[in-house]
Amino acid sequence: MFLQCGNDSEEDMFGDYDSFFGNYSLPAQVDDMEHKCLQDKNRDVEAAGDTTLGNLQSGIHHKKQDSFSTSENMVVLKTDEEDAFQMNENDPVDSNQALTESLLDDLPSSQLLYFQKMDELSRGSRISPASERRNKCVSSSSDEIRSLSSVCPDGEQNNRSTDVSSDSKCGLFKTESLKDHLKSAMTGNAKAQFLQVSKAKQLKEAVLSEEICVARKTIESSSVDIGPFYGLPSKVKDLLRQFRGIETLYEWQHDCLMLESLQQRKNLIYSLPTSGGKTLVAEIIILQELLCRQRDVLMILPYVAIVQEKVWIQGLSSFGIELGFLVEEYAGSKGRFPPIKRRLKKSLYIATIEKGHALVNSLIETERIDDLGLVVVDELHMLGEGSRGATLEITLAKILYTSKNTQVIGMSATLNNVGELQKFLQAEYYTNNFRPVELKEYVKIRDTIYAVDNKAEKGFTFSRLLNFKYSSNLEKADPDHIIALVTEVIPKYSCLIFCPTKKNCENVASMVCKYLKTEFKALRQKEKQDLIKNLKSIGNGSVCPVLKQTIPFGVAYHHSGLTNDERKSIEEAYSAGVLCLLACTATLAAGVNLPARRVILRAPYVANDFLKKTQYKQMIGRAGRAGIDSAGESILIVQEKDKHLVQDLVNSPLENCYSNLLLELTKGMQSLLLSLVGLKIAVTHEEVNNFMCSTLLGVQQQLLSKEKSLSDIIKDGLENLIEKGLLKGRVPEKDHNSKCTLTITPLGKATYKGSIDLAYCNLLYRELKKGLEGLILESNLHLLYLATPYDMTSSCSPDWMIYLRQFNQLSAAEQKVADIVGVPESFITKKASGQAIRKNVDSAVVNRLYLTFVLYTLLKETNIWSVSEKFNLSRGYVQNLLNSAASFASCVLHFCEELEEFWVYKALLTELTKQLTYCVKTELIPLMEVAGVLEARAKQLYNAGYKTLAHLANADPETLVKMIEHLSKRQAKQIVSSAKMLLSEKAEALQEEVEELLRVPIDIPGTY
Repeated sequence: MFLQCGNDSEEDMFGDYDSFFGNYSLPAQVDDMEHKCLQDKNRDVEAAGDTTLGNLQSGIHHKKQDSFSTSENMVVLKTDEEDAFQMNENDPVDSNQALTESLLDDLPSSQLLYFQKMDELSRGSRISPASERRNKCVSSSSDEIRSLSSVCPDGEQNNRSTDVSSDSKCGLFKTESLKDHLKSAMTGNAKAQFLQVSKAKQLKEAVLSEEICVARKTIESSSVDIGPFYGLPSKVKDLLRQFRGIETLYEWQHDCLMLESLQQRKNLIYSLPTSGGKTLVAEIIILQELLCRQRDVLMILPYVAIVQEKVWIQGLSSFGIELGFLVEEYAGSKGRFPPIKRRLKKSLYIATIEKGHALVNSLIETERIDDLGLVVVDELHMLGEGSRGATLEITLAKILYTSKNTQVIGMSATLNNVGELQKFLQAEYYTNNFRPVELKEYVKIRDTIYAVDNKAEKGFTFSRLLNFKYSSNLEKADPDHIIALVTEVIPKYSCLIFCPTKKNCENVASMVCKYLKTEFKALRQKEKQDLIKNLKSIGNGSVCPVLKQTIPFGVAYHHSGLTNDERKSIEEAYSAGVLCLLACTATLAAGVNLPARRVILRAPYVANDFLKKTQYKQMIGRAGRAGIDSAGESILIVQEKDKHLVQDLVNSPLENCYSNLLLELTKGMQSLLLSLVGLKIAVTHEEVNNFMCSTLLGVQQQLLSKEKSLSDIIKDGLENLIEKGLLKGRVPEKDHNSKCTLTITPLGKATYKGSIDLAYCNLLYRELKKGLEGLILESNLHLLYLATPYDMTSSCSPDWMIYLRQFNQLSAAEQKVADIVGVPESFITKKASGQAIRKNVDSAVVNRLYLTFVLYTLLKETNIWSVSEKFNLSRGYVQNLLNSAASFASCVLHFCEELEEFWVYKALLTELTKQLTYCVKTELIPLMEVAGVLEARAKQLYNAGYKTLAHLANADPETLVKMIEHLSKRQAKQIVSSAKMLLSEKAEALQEEVEELLRVPIDIPGTY
């Protein structure tokens, strides 16, 4: 920021100049030195002697590496007959070029202007190359305030002028003091607004700048010296200790970070068992990119819950606040496309696979993909899993093809065909079998426990017999001896039981509690009662009867049938040790990090499918908690009929990771081809072929059937897109010119920018077009129908009596919506009464309207419990519908933004997306934006007086704990930290907008 002079005199402006040299002002120092030089007895004015303008270096910069030797920094004032500035005659100008420029970089702008002026006075109108270099330095000088190390004005050494004008300049120079010139230059500089950065802000942000600068140089050099902490400020190590309790790194982590491939910024795949500490390595590499190389980072995670855990529970937003970078969440309906271009701070984007793809598309389209310095992919094996794997492959292929400066890091615990993945990602590979806690694998058949032993002939060796006396009744209730296995570890240690289905989870939890001793109830009784109260509050007075029965014993179930609030409460209670046993589905293994002393697999099945090796490894990987347990155990319960299958399972290698681009056609191959043309990555058949060879499918071409080559598949895909009206152009026949250019249609562009499944894009367009003819806005029912996700209709089975009841509760205008979309009242009535239906009605539309009724009721009541009971659906299903609708509404909004004819939908869908995202009363939305604050917590905070984001960002965690029930100190700190990060993001965005508005255009007509 420049100084506002007002009516103050120039004397007042610098009378108390607050320099880095303490209270002793810079002009005063220059004045003293000038007098000292003039009074020097040894100085001979007539001779060509040297007068030293001493080194002004002092103040806060005392570090050895910041100082220069006297001989290197000596600047002399020649007082020969020409009386002009010159360099020491022993130092050639060219050899000092680098030194001159580096010194000038370190000078405050006022000093630079002063010496420029002096140089011009001494040399007249002649400008030497060295002067041009210096002027360039002046114009691009750093905004940071640094100490004045030395002054090094250039002079002309050989062609000294001896004309009259030179003598007159000498006279002018003699009559004015250095102090006067310096003050004049500083005054001019202040008035000219040369530096518009506040000194306070510079000082505040300079706390880490020096160490970060050293780290950056270390990272960019090939030096063995890695700096304070792997090229990072030592504060990072302190923060890891403070936030994570990490004192030292494992040996493998150190080895991995020191890999030559990482030092050279090559792509890397690394694989270790679950709980080996893979994530910490990735986070250190991320911090190196953000702080040292000053570039943005994208981290791709498989699920929304893990994105939120990474942002909130694992405290990356806390690191961002302390180290000066932003953490932005891209999950569900959250995320901005393209992201705001930050000038002062770098961003860490933490995204789901789908949002990560949309983010990369937006960066390519705006030609900002090179801003992305690093992409980190967790659970890289997801490449082989259905449509989500296809989307991940597309994202990585685009990054690798369009940016040669973006580093890709992939990690997983379960990789097999690494060679093909290396070829796809052009990556090095690192692996290690390290696990901080030993894992012992067992299999139980009848009442015998066998140890898994790959060296044994059958893969198993006898370990022990179960030592638990079963009554005949207990044997009938628990034929798999789950109670015996569980009571060996709980309540002293924690235990997870993975069950094939959601219903099985609830049954197992109930059965175990039925036969546990009553002593289990006495442990942490108050905390268990608090948990039940909290769940009751979440359900507006309702608690699941199973949980009400099991929680007093320290037992609960965990699956997608719970609401987000319920799941979060149960996870926190388990992590705190209030709950010691969870019966859960396989989703927990791939989701949040909840380790246990013992993991029991109820059966070798997930739903009706036999367990895959990858799934098995993920589940048993939860056994053993670093720093808590000395060992972890996994026990797979096996029936005699599955014995041979299980032997194959435990002894087989991991499944290979195969491309899903062809298996998921509309979300895979066709989606990729459309966006390649839309983003102008490849616009001819030949260019598309070249791109496809760089995908995982291209690497695995040998797996394609011999009937069709990759080129034929591409040709068919492009022709299909042209038929759908998404592309324009012609696909050449074989042996013809393959350089015909393809272009994208407006509908095609809207489809890929909205991330709409190509199977539904034409249907969505027709329905939105029909809506323009008569959109009923008496309520949001019609708009909700348009935002109800298509892909959930197939899993919906309407209850026709409930359907009719809900229809009859609608107003006349709302009932008209059903007729407009194609579900007449007569059809619903006949279905409810069991009559035969003659008229053919599209079942997908019928199901979609039923789901719309669920969403409509939910937005009115904002209570998942009551709505799930009203429609006889599980709470988890209603929660999933709500989340999917929020995400789809966001996609439809982006779709409409690309089609001018749908301008009317933009404002309507923006508001609807917000309502679906939070599904709470309007006053709670600002609090719900904070990561980790769900509806129940938002109500508590609001009632306690924390009504805005600013309230939370400035809250005292200690006070929060006292005022908010069931809130731990750790959670309070996380909420405050997350609110600060969000507030900082919003403030940064507004500041960027203000600066953009105030920036003077460089292309104003008539200016040069």
